[in-house]
Amino acid sequence: MDKTKILFLSADPSDAGRLRLGQELRDIREKLQLSKQRDIFHLEPREAVRPGDISQAIFDIEPQIVHFSGHGTSTGELCFENLTGQVQPVVPSALSSLFELVSHQVKCVVLNACYSEIQAKAIADYIPYVIGMNQAIGDTAAIAFSVGFYRALGSGRTFETAYKFACVEIQLEGIPEHLTPVIYTKKVENTKTDDVISLGTKNSFTYTSITIKQDRSLFLQLLKDFPPNGRGARFLKEHDVGNSIRSKDLESIDDLIDTWTDVMHEFLNPELEAKRRNFMSILRDFQSKLNANIWPIEGREFFSMYLHDFEVREHRLETRDQLNQMATKAFDLYEDVLRCCRIMLGTVDYEQ
Repeated sequence: MDKTKILFLSADPSDAGRLRLGQELRDIREKLQLSKQRDIFHLEPREAVRPGDISQAIFDIEPQIVHFSGHGTSTGELCFENLTGQVQPVVPSALSSLFELVSHQVKCVVLNACYSEIQAKAIADYIPYVIGMNQAIGDTAAIAFSVGFYRALGSGRTFETAYKFACVEIQLEGIPEHLTPVIYTKKVENTKTDDVISLGTKNSFTYTSITIKQDRSLFLQLLKDFPPNGRGARFLKEHDVGNSIRSKDLESIDDLIDTWTDVMHEFLNPELEAKRRNFMSILRDFQSKLNANIWPIEGREFFSMYLHDFEVREHRLETRDQLNQMATKAFDLYEDVLRCCRIMLGTVDYEQ
């Protein structure tokens, strides 16, 4: 059986702050060894790495996954070691050029270092999945991310799903840095065709120049119809249905459901469309259950769950909790749709 080879590169220069890179390596090895698919992974570490060691290690190991742990600078450089063990920075263009030459072999690059998002963006031009950090990240969060990522890979999850589990692992540790890791995918220009690697699937989805433009346009329309900071989204994120509910908040959700349930509002990318349908399904369920449990008050400007109750009965509290959970889930799915659109379509919110 062919093994998936993981090349673990680390550098902790003597003139930089100390990192717990040994602990990270031990934890990764342990999670892989305990995983149900441990026989298909081979972890090969290279420590105190100098720039010239990177290509040699890739030649020697021929990895499918390259993982770097160490320091990064605010300008996007990764910090390797020089001959005396001190910092020797490597600029994004140098590493991206290297990975361009091994793009037939390497499928995923993990840059577990501060400010490595700039490097990740550059490398993502050639490698299907690249993970970096959009700001400084602490030792504990970095280790938690690695633990979650390789534990999920060892259980047979895809790179994107493993990335999500890794971010959740940071949250489970009670560390407020779960938004620091970001994932990028390869975008390759091929005459008139854009190849976008679909996250969470093993098969790529090919857009023509026309169809990708249609999905980008649809994404921007979604942002216009249901903006992240608009009434409806804020209601899903923040509101407790046990309190009074403004009718205008509900109108925003009703309008979205009425508009975005027809064929003209379906993404052409199958994974984006699956995420959209999932979001719309839970949102419709939430709308239906909420409408069955609220009554208008104050001239229909507000609604309440408790209008006809002289006392708050236990089943009303259970319904309230269920509705709050559904609203939270709907908002999480909505954010997932937006995030995947930005990644897959290479589109920003203000693009026209």
